[in-house]
Amino acid sequence: MSRLGNAGAVMRLLAPVAGALLALVVIWLGFRASQPRPARDFEECVELVQARSPSNDELSALMTDCNVRFSARRRTDGGYTYYDFMQDRNFDIAGPNPTADERKRIDREYMGYLDAQRREAVSAELATRRNEQLRADMERAHQPVGPPMVLTPTNSPSTAAKRLVDRSKTTHCADDSLSCGWEKLSTVVKNAFASSTRAKP
Repeated sequence: MSRLGNAGAVMRLLAPVAGALLALVVIWLGFRASQPRPARDFEECVELVQARSPSNDELSALMTDCNVRFSARRRTDGGYTYYDFMQDRNFDIAGPNPTADERKRIDREYMGYLDAQRREAVSAELATRRNEQLRADMERAHQPVGPPMVLTPTNSPSTAAKRLVDRSKTTHCADDSLSCGWEKLSTVVKNAFASSTRAKP
């Protein structure tokens, strides 16, 4: 019987210890359940904030915290959309925040975007210059034309060349000049010889 008495005493000692352990487990589970669960994405974070019914100042701070923690927004068809304000463009990503590989892809797209912006700026500058040049050309074309240009030779022709030109011209001169008379006489003589050679068979 002493064994049964010892067992009862042990049971009496263990019962309060087991009760204390059970109380600790219940308290721990209750405390854990009372803690808010962490949000998985921006939309869930907003729902948790709105469930608290905070004041306006606290609401603004909590919404800013949601924006900082989650950069992407949930799509209705699954997945997330990340908005890059530098490119003014959305990117489809897998989670509520871009992964390192997704960030690299977005950065490469941004480099291409900057290159395209630079090319557009250069093209616009060239087009502006071309338009200004055309406008200047049109204004010059509408300018009044000045007096005609007079071209004077810098080297005068030689006197021998002048005589050849003078001899080749048929001159109409007065009958009383000696040169005209001599010319008429030579013409008559030439014609006479020419007609006599034609007349001989």
